[in-house]
Amino acid sequence: MDSSDPYRAVIDFAHWTPSWVQSSFEIWTRYGLLLFGVLFAVVWWRSRTRGAARPVALAVLAPVATAVAYGAAEFVKSAVDEERPCRAVVGAAASLVPCPGPGDWSFPSNHAVLAGAAAVALTMAVRRLALLTVPLALLMAFSRVFVGVHYPHDVAFGLLLGGSAAALVVLALTGPTAAVITAARTGAVPAVVWFTGPGPARRGMRNVPGCRLP
Repeated sequence: MDSSDPYRAVIDFAHWTPSWVQSSFEIWTRYGLLLFGVLFAVVWWRSRTRGAARPVALAVLAPVATAVAYGAAEFVKSAVDEERPCRAVVGAAASLVPCPGPGDWSFPSNHAVLAGAAAVALTMAVRRLALLTVPLALLMAFSRVFVGVHYPHDVAFGLLLGGSAAALVVLALTGPTAAVITAARTGAVPAVVWFTGPGPARRGMRNVPGCRLP
């Protein structure tokens, strides 16, 4: 794959933009993934109050699926060994952030993989989140080209790999995870019950006058 020309076009455009735009992209590309972490926590916390085990399972699996996608990306990255465009593309403008060192391969973009996986997994947990997570994932992928550390094909494949891997993990493990959560809720370990949410049975017991949970 060779997307050197689109890479040159994007990095030239980046240098043409005002300094505040460049700074904004530099901040986003460095710290933007943290926002997905916040969304993981919010979706999990919200799922605990819904009673059913499936929403909790989907919320718990979202970061797990993202981690699996990252592992797949690392395997592909080590197999392909593609040099970073900020070193390999002749005549291209300088990257806006320091070019990663030798051995830190370019294909696929880990940022794009993580963003794509998180976007898909979060959307499977809460469908309307797609209106937020999909644009954020696309922006993260574009930012990696904008700052000059990835080719367009790196981020395109990264989004596809991350999203596909996350979807497969969530589809495969939702049922078993929900069963484990349902079983865990019947136990007497407070930390486990707090993590999974009380479930409809325990919530009903709390509403019975004079009834105390063990």
